[in-house]
Amino acid sequence: MSLLVRRQTHDRGRYREIAAVLARHGLGWLVLELGLGERVPFERGLLGHPRREEPYTQAEHIRMALADLGPTFIKLGQVLSTRADLLLPEYIGEFSKLQDAAPPVPYADVAATIQQELGASPEEIFAAFEPEPRASASLGQAHAARLKDGTPVIVKVQRPGVEELVERDLAVLAELAELAARRTPLGRYYDLPGMVEEFAFTLRNELDYTREGHNADRMARNFADEPALYVPAVFWDYTTRRVLTMEEIQGIKINDLAGLEAAGLDRHRVAEESVRIILREVFEFGFFHADPHPGNFFVLAAADAARRRRQRGERVRRAEAQDGHAPVIGLMDFGMVGRLDESLRESLLRLALALTRQDTDRLVDEFLAMGVASGRVNRQALKRDLDHFIARYYDQPIQELAAGRVFSEVMAVAQRHHLQLPTDLMLLSKVIAMSEGLGAQLDPDFKLLEFAEPYITRFWLQARSPRFLAEKVAEGVLDLAELSLDLPQRTRRLLAELERGDIAVTTRHAGLDRALVEVNRMVNRLSMSILIASLILSLAVLMTVYHPVGWEALAGPLFGLGFIVAVVLGLWLLF
Repeated sequence: MSLLVRRQTHDRGRYREIAAVLARHGLGWLVLELGLGERVPFERGLLGHPRREEPYTQAEHIRMALADLGPTFIKLGQVLSTRADLLLPEYIGEFSKLQDAAPPVPYADVAATIQQELGASPEEIFAAFEPEPRASASLGQAHAARLKDGTPVIVKVQRPGVEELVERDLAVLAELAELAARRTPLGRYYDLPGMVEEFAFTLRNELDYTREGHNADRMARNFADEPALYVPAVFWDYTTRRVLTMEEIQGIKINDLAGLEAAGLDRHRVAEESVRIILREVFEFGFFHADPHPGNFFVLAAADAARRRRQRGERVRRAEAQDGHAPVIGLMDFGMVGRLDESLRESLLRLALALTRQDTDRLVDEFLAMGVASGRVNRQALKRDLDHFIARYYDQPIQELAAGRVFSEVMAVAQRHHLQLPTDLMLLSKVIAMSEGLGAQLDPDFKLLEFAEPYITRFWLQARSPRFLAEKVAEGVLDLAELSLDLPQRTRRLLAELERGDIAVTTRHAGLDRALVEVNRMVNRLSMSILIASLILSLAVLMTVYHPVGWEALAGPLFGLGFIVAVVLGLWLLF
């Protein structure tokens, strides 16, 4: 059997598994749509649903279906939970509950993976290795270990077979996206195949642990001068595509308020430092940690962080070593990161400037310049909605604003006008909302926008400093010089092609392809109608005028069969 045939067979098996899960939970959607939710109490445990007191909602059914379908669909739900421009708030809330957890892999399988990837057993490589995992997720699980020199580390090991399962699921999602793009209104508004490709790229990167290691190293380089952030070291001698070994951070979880108080760490300062670091990630480097839940943030005392840096051979400032109770944020898990290129960061700053000036025309221009419109946009309607948005928030003191609520309003406007915001920008909105929630948990009086305003102003001024503008002008002059050198040769080539008649001008009407497809379908239906009518009339004429010898024995079955064929084709045409 060829590889292609085997792959198709596996896909059919996966389709059957997906269909079974959707049938179980999809029955719930159908019952709710028909208004029969009270008649079929799924909350009582029917069809494998967990027992509970309140009836399930449609969003809950979909969330449970994604959880049952495995790691690819769990990750898909987590990504969709950031797309407030695509989904309603109730679905965003449900998908945010999807936990990336799974039953632990037996230690024998973990040891076999390490043996395969590193060439030796865990007992040979490490001085100590805990068989029980610290955490078990859908893609891999983490074990505590100790290197031969005594350094405590966390070893992340990929689950056996997960890469093959993810590839099968991504193939299924790609086919479904193509189908939806051709046949559904949602697919006509949004580039679903492109979104699936972007999701596949992100998920494949998350399966490659070397990329996560490089993300951690890049973050450490960016913040080499930042005493308030500690990034764990990656041990590349014990890291491969399926095994990642990083330094263990033994600090206080950022949401452990009692632990912070007991350690004498100022919660308000912890909130400020964590948000300041995120602002630097976004606006200074355009490379940010995109999974800022409390489990990935630890707080260390400055003295502890200084000791760790000395052990790594890094330089430690005297003030950093002396301020022993200053909080230092230890960051973990760099599998999901966001990237904002320079043009997108510039657009964000220009959007902020347009908001402060209440310039809705400039605001609309910036939105459309970001390429967020997948089709025609009613500019006046969009301008009106943005006018209302600014009027609602402009006169409020900044300390009374909530970043989460402001982003929700922006996403509602984007959804009404079918604006498809960049994925990294949606990740950023999630990061900001989670940061605000984390800051409020640490200090109920913490206001993210009020704290961020001077930093955003500083980044804006830096982007317009004489040095920055001089660099931009120098780049433009170099580009212009290169163009002037190539221009004569390109002009001669263009004129020669014009003389030979090799250049043709073509025009493409937006939406014409879809119209041609509809016209083709209409012609096909008309042709089928004519054929069916001809078949019926031919049968009638034959029954009336054609009576050869022995025809009577065949007439009944033959004309009956023809009649059935005509009826079936007619019903198909009507459908």
